[in-house]
Amino acid sequence: MVQNPRVIIIGGGAAGFFGAINCAMTFPQAQITLLEAGKQFLSKVRISGGGRCNVTHHCFDPAQLVQYYPRGGKALRGAFCRFQPQDTIAWFADRQVTLKTEADGRMFPISDDSATIVNCLLQTAREYGVHCRAQAPVQTVQKKASEFLITLKSGETLRSDRLLLATGSNPLGYQWAKEFGHQIETPVPSLFTFNLRDPRLEDLAGITVEQVRLSLVSPDRKKLEQTGPLLITHWGISGPAVLKLSAWGARLLYDQHYQMNLMINWLPNHNLETCQALLWKTKQQQERKQILTFSPVDLPKRLWQNLVNFIGIAPKTLWADLSKKHVQALSQALLLGEYQIQGKGVFKEEFVTCGGVHLPEVDFKTMSSKKCSDLYFAGEILDIDGVTGGFNFQSAWTTAWLAGKAIGARHEI
Repeated sequence: MVQNPRVIIIGGGAAGFFGAINCAMTFPQAQITLLEAGKQFLSKVRISGGGRCNVTHHCFDPAQLVQYYPRGGKALRGAFCRFQPQDTIAWFADRQVTLKTEADGRMFPISDDSATIVNCLLQTAREYGVHCRAQAPVQTVQKKASEFLITLKSGETLRSDRLLLATGSNPLGYQWAKEFGHQIETPVPSLFTFNLRDPRLEDLAGITVEQVRLSLVSPDRKKLEQTGPLLITHWGISGPAVLKLSAWGARLLYDQHYQMNLMINWLPNHNLETCQALLWKTKQQQERKQILTFSPVDLPKRLWQNLVNFIGIAPKTLWADLSKKHVQALSQALLLGEYQIQGKGVFKEEFVTCGGVHLPEVDFKTMSSKKCSDLYFAGEILDIDGVTGGFNFQSAWTTAWLAGKAIGARHEI
């Protein structure tokens, strides 16, 4: 029996702090040290949501919640039955931090300031006696007999009975997990924008289309689709539909070197038949109006004009003069337009990586390693990633809570 077990957490982000705090709450006798390589704790929390911190998402059904995770959803199903967004809300409410829900389901502190979340975590860690060390980069991690030896770049060596790796997408974390016998799914970017240059999108930067359907077709003819708002940018396209598609297609796009055909359906509530019928109806009812200046569909005016110009309709052509050939071409441009992705951009500073520790090698009841006793994982080091909207933070809170409770519950080594 170890009276005062030594616990070390490597990684001073959301998962690291949440794991450390919940371990300390569960097992007050533990000596808990949290190590952060950088000067500042919780750096990703500080910048998330444009500095407002998108803490979680207003989705309280685990079966529905897991559908927002391109990777890791199946493993998280049971985990979310134990700690889900409702529990996150309650946890922060117990510490006088109230969250609010926005129209799209994202949840933020009512202060609209990420410092509220940062200060809550820092204060709670201090309150429960977690020893937080910034500027303490780890050089090596080893296990000798029943203890871990953690050597810092300064040369200092720390010893612990239990170790939680919450290193995010840091390659060192993957390296240490691999040294302990774990398989690492190759990390690749997720949640990114698409670079593309196309005359149909020229001079439209800043324009938003409220509902589009985007489709990617893999070399083996499998189709990935996402629907939602799209933002046209100086470099290509962004917005929720693009970010969701980038997450679900992260590996496919990586394998194709971010060079793929993308199909954009600007009118997802139409099919070719209904779209052509609408155009013929407009030809009959608006015959004296110019096609370029009168649009029968709910699209930004300049986007409509670019599409009309693209298919070769002369600028002053009247609806009365619309030909069958142009009806077909315009319908294709509206519903089946092909665009060439020519690279990826970044989604603000909120980078997310898919890949990490192979999930079957982790016990999702405790977040403990099946390869190395007394080793635990939480957060983005795992092969889990969600779409934008608070889901990545929620998986960090959940896995860290489970790890903290499990480490703290173990009175024997």
